Amino acid sequence: MSEIEVHHDVTTGGDLAHHYARGESRPITVVGNPVLHQPCADVTEFGDDLAQLVSDMFVSMRTASGVGLAANQIGVPLRVFVYLCPESYARSDGELWHAGHVVNPVIEVAGDETGAHPEGCLSVPGARAVVERPAQVTVRGFDLAGNPVAVPGRDLLARCFQHETDHLDGRLYIDHLTPEGRETALAEMSEPAYPVVTTDAATRP
Repeated sequence: MSEIEVHHDVTTGGDLAHHYARGESRPITVVGNPVLHQPCADVTEFGDDLAQLVSDMFVSMRTASGVGLAANQIGVPLRVFVYLCPESYARSDGELWHAGHVVNPVIEVAGDETGAHPEGCLSVPGARAVVERPAQVTVRGFDLAGNPVAVPGRDLLARCFQHETDHLDGRLYIDHLTPEGRETALAEMSEPAYPVVTTDAATRP
């Protein structure tokens, strides 16, 4: 990501180089793992353990080439997500990318505009499906020090915020699909190019 221009939306306890230097990559949990299918607990302690978790999440997201990652995707059932994501679906050359984390996020929808776009997920590797979501939102929560933050986003960034907050509510993007669409997405899953915590296909909900 050294070629892109990054805007740090919220206090991250250091820039990306700081997180990459101190974090460790963890395997991604895959659909069917119970930690992905139940709501996560609110973060109540803001300290070194939370800071290390956020660094580990940034490194894990980089390993898997994701634009967002929720804590339960690395097996930690706490309400926190990280992101490194542009606003444009085109991801055009020279576009500003946004980086940050949000603890205990809450989504506020701005306006009535929606968009239907293909969506994927590191926890459903290889599959994609069109999901309709609000096109503009603000995510409110806290930073690593427990300070309130509010980050607006639209288009792909807004989708990222909603997708990751869904994770923390125990919901995957495929849960927005029809039963037939969900089955199609699960059938399209492929071998990921990043480490995962494997789950027996027979146990997938």
